[in-house]
Amino acid sequence: MELDNQLSLRYRFDKVIAKSFDAIIKSCEQLKETVEPDYRIKISGHHIWLHIGMLHREKYSPHLHLEFEKMEDGNTFVRGLYGPDPVLWTLFMFLHFVVAGLFVIFAMIAYSKWSLNQPFTFDLLVMFAMVNSWFLLYFIARLNRKRGLKQARELEVLMERILE
Repeated sequence: MELDNQLSLRYRFDKVIAKSFDAIIKSCEQLKETVEPDYRIKISGHHIWLHIGMLHREKYSPHLHLEFEKMEDGNTFVRGLYGPDPVLWTLFMFLHFVVAGLFVIFAMIAYSKWSLNQPFTFDLLVMFAMVNSWFLLYFIARLNRKRGLKQARELEVLMERILE
């Protein structure tokens, strides 16, 4: 897979596997016991989550979510999604909402001051700082994604072992 050539922060992929869903779950259960300290595998219904184990986890460690759909011909359709740690993702989303909220508030204040013919340069500076903060958050997320590529490849190998 071309993990490092993707523009999006959360890489997605689709595959068709010539293996039944039950056989995939059975091989996943067997593999779960052998890789337990290094990786954590969670199974729920038609979903499997692959995580880096606590001993090797960093703040930028990715996880892999696999969703399975049974096909009529006996094959299985697999949707995969690489993503950051859910706690880190929640923090980034919270920061984005704070930055967006401050931008909107100061835009309204600047408009009010402009319509009242009062100076509004400070409000424009804050708005400019919020736009820069958005770009900074994006580049920090890209940096974390780049740091986690090695572990994403490890999760890909683990996924291939499950889907073989």
